[in-house]
Amino acid sequence: MKYLVLIVGCGSAGERHAKNLASLGCSIAGVDPRLDRRKRFQSIHNTELVFESLEHALSKHVIYDGGVISSPPAFHIEQTIKLVEARIPVLLEKPASNSLLSTVKLVDFINQSDYPKNKAVLMGYTWRWWPALCHFRQLLRECVVGDSFYARIHISAHLADWHPWECYQDFFMSSKTLGGGALLDESHWIDQMIWLFGMPNTISGSIRTTGILEIDSDDNVDILATYNNGLSVSLHLDLLGRPHEKSISVLGTNGALEWNESTNSIVMKKTGYKEKTLNFPEQRNDMFLAVATEFFSILEDGTAHTCTLIDGMNVMKIVEAIRQSNKESRVIRFD
Repeated sequence: MKYLVLIVGCGSAGERHAKNLASLGCSIAGVDPRLDRRKRFQSIHNTELVFESLEHALSKHVIYDGGVISSPPAFHIEQTIKLVEARIPVLLEKPASNSLLSTVKLVDFINQSDYPKNKAVLMGYTWRWWPALCHFRQLLRECVVGDSFYARIHISAHLADWHPWECYQDFFMSSKTLGGGALLDESHWIDQMIWLFGMPNTISGSIRTTGILEIDSDDNVDILATYNNGLSVSLHLDLLGRPHEKSISVLGTNGALEWNESTNSIVMKKTGYKEKTLNFPEQRNDMFLAVATEFFSILEDGTAHTCTLIDGMNVMKIVEAIRQSNKESRVIRFD
């Protein structure tokens, strides 16, 4: 069976999802308010099903088997609700929303509907599908370097390099209103913290707009999370750094584990043993293709399991706690 998937937001993220789903045999339709994007999307995918608004797309009596929400975060909840109301399963780009309150609204809506919860939404925190990080997580679970007591997650990537074909001030990431900024868009790494270590006991954080980039969204975030087992996690997110860096380091009672995105490798330093490096061959699009493959399985009556809406809501709980900590200059404790 050939499935028809509606891509809501035909920018770079939407186009990537569209290409991967098309490679799996899906037909593609698109929604975007920008005429230039609609024309480009129509040409690439050879489809007449390209619309200016989601309302227009849903009014055409076309049967969509799935939907991808890849618009700016400020629109995620409203658009996801409209698709779920039409009983269309959703691949929802991260973050779930730009606020915890609206995310809870979506969770409540799905809980009160008769639509299967784990079929409704697959969250797009794509690094959960990255084989090197999956292996890193397994090594932590096996306590190969003992009990973890400190972790450092460092994410630094200059915003001007993200979309070099356009002025970055025109990119939604530059807009606080649309849900841009380091805290929300780099919340991949808050999700990784939760995925690797669970929900923390306390959170404190600072959120800054330095002015270096001339944008109104935040570009520098520092977070400290603590856990009941004695673990502390330091998380840094910025949109300023060159060269770009994505790395996770964990210190354990019997050594250390380090993952680095630039080499796509894990270095294991185990007390009493020779340092060991594990290299992984995957290319960046492989994790997006893995997400598309899981979403395709949902269209074939499967369920979301790698990253669910509840996972997305947990990230927003942390985001809200960081905002509160920054505003009130205090540590926020989770029950």
